[in-house]
Amino acid sequence: MSELDERKRKILKAIIKTYLETGEPVGSRTISKDTDLNLSSATIRNEMSDLEEMGYIIQPHTSAGRIPSDAGYRLYVDELMEEKQQEVAQIQEMMIEKTDRMEKVLKQVVRILASNTNYATMITGPNYHHNKLKFIQLSKVNEEQILAVIVAEGNLVKNQIIGLTEAIDDERILKLNLLLNTQLNGLTIEEINLGLIKKLKEQAGVHSSVVSEVLDAVAKVIEVDDEEVPVYTSGATNIFKYPELADSSKASELISALEDKKELVEMIKDTVSDEENTGIQVYIGSESPIQTMKDCSVVTASYDLGDGMKGTIGIIGPKRMDYENVVDNLKTLKVQLDSIFKKT
Repeated sequence: MSELDERKRKILKAIIKTYLETGEPVGSRTISKDTDLNLSSATIRNEMSDLEEMGYIIQPHTSAGRIPSDAGYRLYVDELMEEKQQEVAQIQEMMIEKTDRMEKVLKQVVRILASNTNYATMITGPNYHHNKLKFIQLSKVNEEQILAVIVAEGNLVKNQIIGLTEAIDDERILKLNLLLNTQLNGLTIEEINLGLIKKLKEQAGVHSSVVSEVLDAVAKVIEVDDEEVPVYTSGATNIFKYPELADSSKASELISALEDKKELVEMIKDTVSDEENTGIQVYIGSESPIQTMKDCSVVTASYDLGDGMKGTIGIIGPKRMDYENVVDNLKTLKVQLDSIFKKT
């Protein structure tokens, strides 16, 4: 839309969006009410006449209403796709940079914690729980495929190629974009219920299969994947400082447990899954979720950075650990992590 001035661009966008929502020709009075242009109907009529002369809108019959032409749709689609592609690229770049900084911070934090307590320590990177959907962008790849870009809270991005069973034109893709974003943005996976899914499929008509595949992709990006939870450990050799744990077989089992990221993730799932539990949990001996830690005490705390972003800190030591020192360290660290991550 580079050939259009800002006012014409806004009016054309308003006409297209209104027409896609209503399917009826759009008049100047509707545009003056539904946009923030603060222009009179007469001014909007003049601009609409110019847009018609330029070939971006047409008058289907003698009424005052206009609908987008193919050229108008093309300009709208091209600009919309460019905006979304830039937004997705910026999000991906930002998250790569932020993840790298977070990893360095977490590795440093877990080392300091091990040094301060003289116990083995672990920490998980912040993961997103009950993410809300931010937006969905559908764009045509070819006659047989469309690309769905799904962005969730925390700027998690997933690309999904969807095969088409029915031909789809640009106008229909725009309608699907509006339908999905209007109905789904801001919802968690739990809020996307069967009733809403049925309604979306009915409104999508012959393209209900597209809606199904998009919803599957939404579920994947919103759900937490345990395999993607980063876990950092430190201080495993501190175990040898305590005679009751220094036995070769016990120490070997404990060190193996600290190296088994899958087991550690399983251990912390209970801590993080309880939304109300952002306090400190103490597991003594056989209470530990990990069998090889039955001769230890494990103290965990979940930190919550808001927007569903949570992680867990853990300290593993003998049953006679200095609980007061451990709890004080965890309380301090919970506060510090909030401050650190908001700066990274």
